[in-house]
Amino acid sequence: MSGFWQDKRVFITGATGLVGSWLTRELVNQGAYVVVLIRDQDPQSELYRSGTIQRVSIVNGRLEEYRDLERAINEHEIDTVFHLGAQTIVGTAYRSPLPTFEANIRGTYNLLEACRVHSGLVKRVLVASSDKAYGDSAVLPYTEEMPPMGQHPYDVSKSCTDLLSQTYHHTYGTPVVVARCGNIYGGGDLNWSRIIPGTIRSFLNGQAPVVRSDGTLTRDYVYVMDAVEAYLKMAQEAHRPEVQGQVFNFGPDQPRNVLQVIDALAQVMDRAHLKPVVLNQAKAEIQDQYLDSSKARAILNWEPTYSFEAGLQATVEWYRRFFEVQP
Repeated sequence: MSGFWQDKRVFITGATGLVGSWLTRELVNQGAYVVVLIRDQDPQSELYRSGTIQRVSIVNGRLEEYRDLERAINEHEIDTVFHLGAQTIVGTAYRSPLPTFEANIRGTYNLLEACRVHSGLVKRVLVASSDKAYGDSAVLPYTEEMPPMGQHPYDVSKSCTDLLSQTYHHTYGTPVVVARCGNIYGGGDLNWSRIIPGTIRSFLNGQAPVVRSDGTLTRDYVYVMDAVEAYLKMAQEAHRPEVQGQVFNFGPDQPRNVLQVIDALAQVMDRAHLKPVVLNQAKAEIQDQYLDSSKARAILNWEPTYSFEAGLQATVEWYRRFFEVQP
């Protein structure tokens, strides 16, 4: 991708999130002019901590407000959009679904409509979806031909996101591509309810990790820089007929359950003596979810660069540094 992003004019929603922070830094490093949508300032976000925030233009606004998105695209003459912004926590969506629907569904059609209105500017739109869009299925792994069938609030919001993206492509020719990743992990995720950051924090504090589920939920785990590489490849190749308007799965093809993830972290951090406390209280969670990524390998030549162990090691080192400067 050397040189491709030089002087591209990129708009990123969700730039303060886990993937958004690392994606923004990578695009700036590759010479792109980057505009980010910021709802709330979060000094603990990797976007701020890394200093990347000083290298981008900021539009203060919300996904739920169409005018904020349209203004950003028009005034900054955006040619590439990465739509990562969303309410991403399953438990949060379960407790209060309306704000999740507003951000994830209304936010998506607002953004796509702004891209449609400014089709003379926008040449590529990447929508970051999730394996949750598929919903619960007796047939696994998920393949891209399977329909989005979410049933719980967060899952439904991602299913709708995907359907809206397909609508704008097939009806208006909007140059959309949709990425469905497994569980993305890496330095910068401060949502402690998630299994990897929560377990790392517990281990660093000398405490036993707490498992909300029964520990058997199975997922794909994708290191954040592998997800960033996937998004960049998809966007760069969005002009190809076999890519534009398509959905691509991104996962390691090696699903793991929660207890296996905790065990791997215990080995990396030398905390095998701290046994997990299993609460078995999780709600609105699908038992097993994992992806077939063969389409991404065949068409985009994508595969994970990081092994699970290498990704965990890099992630643990980030949190060690993070907690060194906390009070």
